Amino acid sequence: MWLYDSLTRAVRDVDPLEPGHVKMYACGPTVYRYAHLGNLRSFMLYDLIRRALEYEGYTVTEVMNITDVGHMTDESSTEAVDKMQLAMEDEGLAPLEIAEKYTNAVLTDADALGIRRADLYPKATEHIQEMIDLTQTLIERGHAYVVDNGSVYYDVTSFEGYGKLSGNTLDKLREGHRDLETDPRKRHPADFALWKAAGPGRVMKWASPWGEGFPGWHIECSAMSMKYLGERFDVHTGGTDLRFPHHEDEIAQSEGAVGHQVVSIWVHAGHLRQSGQKIAKSTGNVVLVRDLIDRGFDPLSFRWLCFQTQYRSEMDFTWDAMAAADQRVKQLRKHMATWAPGADALGAVAESYERRFREALANDVHMPGAVALVNELDHAADVSSGEKYRLLAAWDAVLGLELEAEAMSDWEPSEEMRALMSERDDARDRKDYATSDRIRDELAAMGLEVMDGPSGTTVRPR
Repeated sequence: MWLYDSLTRAVRDVDPLEPGHVKMYACGPTVYRYAHLGNLRSFMLYDLIRRALEYEGYTVTEVMNITDVGHMTDESSTEAVDKMQLAMEDEGLAPLEIAEKYTNAVLTDADALGIRRADLYPKATEHIQEMIDLTQTLIERGHAYVVDNGSVYYDVTSFEGYGKLSGNTLDKLREGHRDLETDPRKRHPADFALWKAAGPGRVMKWASPWGEGFPGWHIECSAMSMKYLGERFDVHTGGTDLRFPHHEDEIAQSEGAVGHQVVSIWVHAGHLRQSGQKIAKSTGNVVLVRDLIDRGFDPLSFRWLCFQTQYRSEMDFTWDAMAAADQRVKQLRKHMATWAPGADALGAVAESYERRFREALANDVHMPGAVALVNELDHAADVSSGEKYRLLAAWDAVLGLELEAEAMSDWEPSEEMRALMSERDDARDRKDYATSDRIRDELAAMGLEVMDGPSGTTVRPR
């Protein structure tokens, strides 16, 4: 398995530190608004890498953080307002209620897009002490300093090679750069906050050795990734917009604290654009999962649309392209229903398709190649219908398109399964997510894939 490493700017072999076991960290959502398709495309990246690795027989442990601490673009500005506080004022909910609402929403949207859940979703608010401890370590190692108001900054001049991920080396950065805080207390314009003193009106704040305050944006990922995956792990994913300053600063923090490289391979997803403009909250052109559903599209068809562009390239979203993707996915499901059941074994030609599919996955998860192969197989005259079914049913472990949906439409869950599904829906209505997750695990142990949709919990055999 080979992935493009943003740090070395080369395609590299995934050689896990622990043989056969890949440890991954994905930068997750900031939960004060609904996630849009641009966010979700970047989350789909870790899902694809994980699915591809598991298809090749690896065990994968994946951690995604939940940023439920409000942050501001320029936290030194007196005009800056905490994003979580803005959401509170809009909705009349407490900070953790806002966070819970949008955490559940983004997980539900990810489920609808076939993005399998991570093994762990640590929340920033539950790891403040780890962030304080890491900040103290950086102070002790000479990488950070405390200013007179109790804020703590990372001294970028203390870290050799700052800028190696993004190319934003110190000689290229200046005061007032859009991604730099302006604060006269800082020693260098590029120094970034590890801990910020709480100003007047700050809602989310905690006690620390330097006074009441809150963590900087970047410190949470260093603290939580190393807590759960160790001081060395294999793959770190995120959107390309996180290269600077977030991932650049994360490297400085993590490596500054432990004295060695922490992440083996950095992988970044390209922007999703609409009419040539990046889809983002700031531009006001967001498209949500519910917008797909409202237009009658199966959200899983968005996966097929994304597969047609290599993950690290920019992708343009149009409703016409979405309609074509939706039509194609539904067509493939119909074909699968006519091809069923699957063959017991594959002939030489069918085996060559399997080999080529694995080669596409191994080549930096090249999904455009996988799409071309699916289309070629669909029309192949020298592969039997049973072989086609068997191949696509297996490939769907990576594609995640529910290609067997129509072929298995006569399958019905047992009474025991139905009772568990109903109990899970009741738990979700009560916002008892611990019980909901426990029942999800019980259903999965029965060999079922568990999905959340507008009608509640649905299942199908894996």
